[in-house]
Amino acid sequence: MTTICLTIEYDGTDYVGWQVQPNGVSVQQVLEEALEKISGEKIRLHSSGRTDAGVHARGMVAHFRTDRPLPLSAYREGVNGLIPADVAVRDAAYAADDFHARFSALGKWYRYTIYNAPVRSPLEARTSWHIRGRLDEEAMAEGAAAFVGCHDFSAFRGTGCASKTTVREVFSVEMVREGQLLHVDVKGSGFLKNMVRVMVGTLFEIGLGKMTVVDLRQLLQGGGRDQAGRTAAASGLCLMKVWY
Repeated sequence: MTTICLTIEYDGTDYVGWQVQPNGVSVQQVLEEALEKISGEKIRLHSSGRTDAGVHARGMVAHFRTDRPLPLSAYREGVNGLIPADVAVRDAAYAADDFHARFSALGKWYRYTIYNAPVRSPLEARTSWHIRGRLDEEAMAEGAAAFVGCHDFSAFRGTGCASKTTVREVFSVEMVREGQLLHVDVKGSGFLKNMVRVMVGTLFEIGLGKMTVVDLRQLLQGGGRDQAGRTAAASGLCLMKVWY
C-alpha cells in the first residue's frame, strides 16, 4: 500500500462542509469521486479535521492509501481537471506508511477575517464577516492574548461537539489590520467544534464594550457556552496551514 498526502484549497461557501453528508455536496465527496475516476479504486480520504458549511481552507491536508499508485501529477493535475473550480489540490506527495493527516498533526493555523467598514463589499462577502461599527481593537488584542496557553474551552464549543475533553492549548492569537480587513490569526494544537468562531464572537463583544477581558478570563476557567459571545459567521473562517 502506498500513502498519498494531498494539500487542498477550497472556497467552502457552496458546500455542506468538508465531511461527506446526506444533506448536500461536501468537499470530501467531490475529491473522492474524482480520485475514484482517476485511480479506478474506491478511495477514502482521511483529513486533518472537519470544516463546517461555509468555512474555507488554503491548507487542508488529507491522505489516502492505494494499491495502484499513479504518478503524483495524476493526483494534482488529473484530479483538478475533474472537480469544480472552487476546490483545488495544491500539492500531492508520498507519505510514510504510518502517516495520518489527523493524528500526526502537531498544530493548526486558522485565520478569521472581519470586513470592518460602513458599507458591505460584494467581493469580500464570501470570505469575511461584515461588521459595520467601530471596534475597540486595543481591548480585543488584550482579550486575544488571554486565550494563549492551556485552558478549558468548554464555553467556546458548538452544540453537538463530541470531544471528550475541552482542554486545548492555544499557541498564539494575533490581530492583523489590513485596510478594512481585520484578521484574527489563531494557532494551536487542536480545536473544538466552532471554537475559533466563538473565540472571535467573544472578541467582537469585547470590541463593542459588551464584555470585558475579565469576563473572558473567567470563561476560560470552565464557563458555560451561554456566557461567551456569539458564533461568528462561517464565511470569515479559513484553515491556513497544518503542521507535522
